[in-house]
Amino acid sequence: MLSRRNLLSGAAAIGAVSTAGFILAGRNDGANAAVDGVFEVTRTDAEWKRLLTPAQYEVLRREGTERAFTSPLDREKRSGVFRCAGCDLPVYASSAKFDSGTGWPSFWEALPNAVGTKTDRKFLMTRTEVHCRRCGGHLGHVFDDGPAPTGKRHCINGVALTFVAA
Repeated sequence: MLSRRNLLSGAAAIGAVSTAGFILAGRNDGANAAVDGVFEVTRTDAEWKRLLTPAQYEVLRREGTERAFTSPLDREKRSGVFRCAGCDLPVYASSAKFDSGTGWPSFWEALPNAVGTKTDRKFLMTRTEVHCRRCGGHLGHVFDDGPAPTGKRHCINGVALTFVAA
């Protein structure tokens, strides 16, 4: 029997499923989400899995995000260079690092010709994704709430980086 209650319940269920589908569509459950395009460093999915830790693979190749305040690189204060954990390309200088209070390593600019960006529309919002220009690995996102001189905040997953002290 069709009642107002059944009709409203059905509409709510359809809306919830549609919303969940939209959110989940933003997450690429296939392999190598970060490698759309042609990059200097390319590997098979099996090679990436062998070379990276599970956490690095999740972030760099599947566009995941590490939990805030878990990366030791968020607290790294020494002079040096932050490199892509996937291909060892220098991507950020310690001189551009700042404490954003967000729980992820943050930088006001990348090194020249180190990163690329693309629009990310996951999770019902539009953001700018940052990836390594050499291997396509997902690093994090860039926002317009950073300090001078750029006003940018490159919010980067620490697990996607390695650090080499100067």
